[in-house]
Formats: sequence, structure tokens, C-alpha cells
Amino acid sequence: MTENILDVTVLEPRQKHPAIFIRFNDLKIGESFIIHNDHDPVPLYYQMNAQIPGIFQWDYLERGPETFRVQVTRLQEGALPVDGGRCCG
Repeated sequence: MTENILDVTVLEPRQKHPAIFIRFNDLKIGESFIIHNDHDPVPLYYQMNAQIPGIFQWDYLERGPETFRVQVTRLQEGALPVDGGRCCG
């Protein structure tokens, strides 16, 4: 089984959060994907936690200084808005 990786370093800033939200919304309970980024996506964590608390698990696999990889796992049903959910990159 291959890893489900979303490399957001290749996306424009305005595309990052909607792409992440779409990828999350496509997960089944227990499935996960990895966000690959060039900075700490902690603002994204706070945004997701405000919108769907308790629905996901956030685990750092690599924490900088140049590369950040976070595994996001769906724990329960719930969806993120994909219509301009950009916050802080």
C-alpha cells in the first residue's frame, strides 16, 4: 500500500487549505494522509480543530526546520468546508 501524500509546497497559497480539506473529506474513518510542507502547518491544525473538533488526529512525522510532514487521520464522520477555507498557509 502506498502512502497518501499531499505535497502542498507545489500549490499556490490560496489552493493549499481547500486541497487539504478535499483530501481529508475523501478519507474513510481510520484512513489518513500526509501533508508535506515547507513550514509548520500548525495554523491549519487550529483551523481544523475549530471546525471539526475530535474528528481527526494530527501527528507530526517530521518537524522542520525545512521539511514538515504531518499525518492526518480521520477518526469520525465530519466534513471541512472547501469553499475558501484558507487561513494561514
